[in-house]
Amino acid sequence: MELVEESPYRFRIDRRDPMRVPGVVFASRALIPHVDEDRWPQQVANVATLPGIVGASYAMPDVHWGYGFPIGGVAATDVAAGGVVSPGGVGFDISCGVRLLAADLDRTDLPRVRDALMDGLDAAIPRGMGRGAVWQLADRAELDAVLRGGSRYAVERGHGVPRDLARCEDAGVVDDADPGQVSDRAVQRGQQQVGSLGSGNHFLEVQAVDEVYDEAVAAAFGLRVGQVVVMIHCGSRGLGHQICTDHVRAMERAMPGHGIEVPDRQLACAPVRSPQGRAYLGAMAAAANYARANRQLLTAAARRVFARTAGSGLHLVYDVSHNLAKIETHGVDGADRRLCVHRKGATRALPPGHPQLPADLRAAGQPVFVPGSMGTASYVLTGVAGAPAFASTCHGAGRVRSRAQAGRSVRGQELRRELQARGIAVRGASWRGLAEETPQAYKDVSAVVDVAEAAGLCRRVARLVPLGVVKG
Repeated sequence: MELVEESPYRFRIDRRDPMRVPGVVFASRALIPHVDEDRWPQQVANVATLPGIVGASYAMPDVHWGYGFPIGGVAATDVAAGGVVSPGGVGFDISCGVRLLAADLDRTDLPRVRDALMDGLDAAIPRGMGRGAVWQLADRAELDAVLRGGSRYAVERGHGVPRDLARCEDAGVVDDADPGQVSDRAVQRGQQQVGSLGSGNHFLEVQAVDEVYDEAVAAAFGLRVGQVVVMIHCGSRGLGHQICTDHVRAMERAMPGHGIEVPDRQLACAPVRSPQGRAYLGAMAAAANYARANRQLLTAAARRVFARTAGSGLHLVYDVSHNLAKIETHGVDGADRRLCVHRKGATRALPPGHPQLPADLRAAGQPVFVPGSMGTASYVLTGVAGAPAFASTCHGAGRVRSRAQAGRSVRGQELRRELQARGIAVRGASWRGLAEETPQAYKDVSAVVDVAEAAGLCRRVARLVPLGVVKG
């Protein structure tokens, strides 16, 4: 699959049948040296065949191979023109996302409490495969309340404060959730997991603001140099995974009736306005609410530990998802159109002045968080006006090695010793899980952010460095 360089940070995959639009990749030559060894360029081209797609099939600088869509893929379909929704354009971990919390604590104050703080977080944050959670739900009715109410329901039950909702995407809840479209199997998988990290690349990381690039925007976000912050990365656990599985199967069966053919069964889809499309969007919204409640519960657990061990509060900067399909209005060919915007491993990045932003952030733009690999820096970004790709940007460093490859490259014990020698306290669920998340398995996050900014997708606000990590 040939990539044509249009500019130093933008590459094109020319349209050819059955593609309906071209592919556009935001990257640099340094970030895509082995394009022939990965399947993601073909996935970008495959996404371009979806009915109703507009603009282009986009790929962010952290792009890598995924299920159906590449991770780092963005695509929008025109709802009124028969545009489709595809579960593969959201992924299995529906509404996986990142929230950042700012502490009333300076980096210089941390050494006196670090061990107690990290040991407290180690004990308080459930993680790993299977069960274990902060919130033990009583029954299906209470789970349905989570699926409908998201972070709002969690806050109403005492697991947060009203300001948390103001600093969360969609005010913490997607209103069109339909728990009736969530299967019994998905319910079984999610019943005992609200308030848990899970496994893989999910984490809770204690960090410090190491550098600020825009003082005014950082101040609006509530950040300053030297401040201790907490980043939480997790999603909808087994419930979201099962919802994706269930609805991919349903759409695969339904596609012939809609006259839809796709080059990869993992791109199974249905028109947004079809019964199958509406059913998936209702179930996806329920999973999104579950994920937001999940991060809210982990926030409550972290707050208790910080208060007990460091005498510090934790204030939510923002919470935003990077695996979601949303119905949004965007300008296309000079006219506003209702689009189903798929972001898979890509983050919404609203520009300054956008009406969906809370009043105290409207002048600054939407906070965006780009975690690095374990032991490397992370970044705080903000949206910019006139950005391409439907106000979307990157979501992380992006893998270059599979988990199996990474696990063979280093022992978890060795990696922990190396990180602790650099002053990073590590609390892992398993040695194998640590090894799979070695920094060598990922792209250089600074290079990814450099390209995203140079391509006009976002703007840097602050750089964060790790002090301690609790790994899933």
